[in-house]
Amino acid sequence: MHRHHRVALWAATAACAAALVAPSVAHAEPTPAAGSGSTSGSSSGSAFVPMPIPTPTGLAALAAAATQTGKPYLWGGVGPHAWDCSGLVQWAFRQVGVDLPRTTWEQAEVGTSIPLWAIAPGDIVVLHRDASHIGIYAGFGQVFNAYGLGVPVGLTPLSNFHVYDIRRF
Repeated sequence: MHRHHRVALWAATAACAAALVAPSVAHAEPTPAAGSGSTSGSSSGSAFVPMPIPTPTGLAALAAAATQTGKPYLWGGVGPHAWDCSGLVQWAFRQVGVDLPRTTWEQAEVGTSIPLWAIAPGDIVVLHRDASHIGIYAGFGQVFNAYGLGVPVGLTPLSNFHVYDIRRF
């Protein structure tokens, strides 16, 4: 698939996903019924149940990252002309108000861990058995990332990697 077709596919995915989450329901908590009270021993609140629904924050970070398509990979690169994987993820999330740590291993510890079955566009995907690579899930089995020397920033099939963890914001 040509790069411009993949970018167009990604843009369509992001637009559809954005429509699904406006307003966001991924972290909604139930509202108690009027007149309901609590009794001794009952709990209040709700548990977070991961769903394969993208968050507005993740989608916006993915959109920011996509503006860097085609730029070169550079180990230790933090932009704006070249990127490494964690530098790109850190920058993209900073554009939407989320301050992430710098390295993949630090980024693998923040946000909420999500099981693979609930992955959604905009989730951070920590990759390789040693958590040494990171990207942003773009949907349709693709990860948006700064992959390595000689490979421009863009999409790579998720199936090329071992998934270490998935983090959501």
